[in-house]
Amino acid sequence: MAPFAPFEPRPVLAVAVSGGRDSLALAVLAHQWASARQGSVQALIVDHGLRAPSAVEARVTRERLAGLGIAAEILVWSGVKPATRVQQAAREARYRLLLEACRRHAILHLMTAHHAEDQAETIAMRAALVSGPDGLAGMAALVEHREARLLRPLLGVSRARLTATLEVRGLNWIDDPSNEDRRFERVRVRQDGIAPSPRPTEEGHGRAARDRRLAEAALATLDVEPAGIALDQLVVSQLEPEIAQRLLSRVVQAGAGRDHPPRRDRLERAAARLSQGARRGKSGKSQDFTLSGCQFMLRREAAQEPAQRRLRWIVRPESGRRNEKKPGQPLVPAAFFACGASGAPHLD
Repeated sequence: MAPFAPFEPRPVLAVAVSGGRDSLALAVLAHQWASARQGSVQALIVDHGLRAPSAVEARVTRERLAGLGIAAEILVWSGVKPATRVQQAAREARYRLLLEACRRHAILHLMTAHHAEDQAETIAMRAALVSGPDGLAGMAALVEHREARLLRPLLGVSRARLTATLEVRGLNWIDDPSNEDRRFERVRVRQDGIAPSPRPTEEGHGRAARDRRLAEAALATLDVEPAGIALDQLVVSQLEPEIAQRLLSRVVQAGAGRDHPPRRDRLERAAARLSQGARRGKSGKSQDFTLSGCQFMLRREAAQEPAQRRLRWIVRPESGRRNEKKPGQPLVPAAFFACGASGAPHLD
């Protein structure tokens, strides 16, 4: 847990628990870690209501956690369920419910049980979509949200180790039959055994160097304002293409509240448009465009002296989207833009 520090003196952790082996093992390990520091764990069980037994399974999981001394709350996804893209909608609802619960309980840290095989499957699916460098890096171990920090401490841990964690303690878990349903892409990837190594193929030092250049670019060009994220147009136009695309990816994810980066081809076209604005030297609505739920507007900065008015790209959620910020509401912290998908720490 050290890579995720700092924590409060008596840390309080929220853990997403489905009742399956992975999340139950995480709850056990997190409870052990927090208790050693006079802290506590709040388990959050999301009942999606997509299967008839789900309500009973949620209650069984809550009772199982109570027997381990772990407080648990059931969060219900209510309302009409979609007929298509069910897994994506369920995932969005799950994170919304989890983060709302963190805000309600004033908990700063939300943990999920994504492990090494999950990471490998994610990389395989993103590779099939021709994702860029950020997508192929896999899931990040740490992501900052407005409500809480999302921590994935098990990305370097195999599922076999998590299973052994429960077996040695004599604990049972619930197997979700949807994890064997080949209608879902992740299940097909898992069953067909086509997932690559969970580690990116890039050399670690090369990745670190690019992350440092990305962080430097963010500091040089980026301002987080109530109206949106502002990028200095001249600085952006001088960045290496890969760094410009990665910076743009971070900006879009933060501005639109997305967990996944845009597709690589779209990033390349958008980064080219950012550079073209400088060569044209024009601002105004004719230069505006959208990318993955964000609106990009090239505007000239207000300044007393005309010669000092810089061109800046203002990035904000598209009008009418559910993530649109209210005036004065802070955006995702700037640290998000320098946060890479580093290797996962263990809970030791």
